[in-house]
Amino acid sequence: MSMIERVVGERDIHKVDLHIHTYYSDGQASPSSIVKKAAVMGYSVIAITDHDGTGGVKEALTEGKEEGLVVIPGIELATELEAGIGLHILGYDMDTDDPGFRKIVSDLAKRRHSRNEKLIGVLRDMGYDIYLDELEKKQPGGFVGKPVIARALAEKGYVKDYREAFEDGHFLESFNAKTVKKEKLSAEQAIDVINRAGGFAVLAHPIQTRHIGKPGSEEFFFNMEKIITELKNKGLKGLECYHPDQNSEHTARFIKIAEKYDLLITRGSDFHGADYSYAEPTA
Repeated sequence: MSMIERVVGERDIHKVDLHIHTYYSDGQASPSSIVKKAAVMGYSVIAITDHDGTGGVKEALTEGKEEGLVVIPGIELATELEAGIGLHILGYDMDTDDPGFRKIVSDLAKRRHSRNEKLIGVLRDMGYDIYLDELEKKQPGGFVGKPVIARALAEKGYVKDYREAFEDGHFLESFNAKTVKKEKLSAEQAIDVINRAGGFAVLAHPIQTRHIGKPGSEEFFFNMEKIITELKNKGLKGLECYHPDQNSEHTARFIKIAEKYDLLITRGSDFHGADYSYAEPTA
């Protein structure tokens, strides 16, 4: 039994949060502040799962020891299936010094920087006074994702809040902006690199999967189960059954699928904010 299976299996699932972002990716809070708040709130286990990197893990682990809170090193990787279906894979308890893992993280940082240069160029051509180097300097780990760009647009007064930057047809969702793509890993690649580094791969927020039917419909769950079966055969070990975007009916269906395929049932808030006290509850 892996460490994550043991610690999750021994605890109340509602006192476990295995999906948290810090300001080392597109979150707004420091790893230490999240750990402190989680401890006060009575959590027993959390995982720091920043996008494409593990820069916040060391700080969280150190603070976790101080607070008596189990902190699991994690990562979230954006991937695609061959059919162009986007999936996010969470990795836990990897050896972050594994050469293969480090190479993937380095490659992803280069891909993101290249995408950002093009995307910022599009926004500047549209008349928005925004610079990539300024955004990178403001981020502790230098990570700039679309939410960071959206918040910068809000700070400069171009949008009333970061959500407006994602409205269909405008700003980051304009035709020209949407033509700028970041090369993604395949789901199989992500699972493989996590497993080879001694980690544990979990499918994140399955209800967010698009192009397989209306989320929550019978068509959706039929196709989702086929995808999960395929990923299980490629080394997937868990399913994020509890997530703020998933209601109680969704959660029950995903738990049933997880049990059918002997996958670990996990819970995550997908927190990105500045104060962990306001992390969204799950069903």
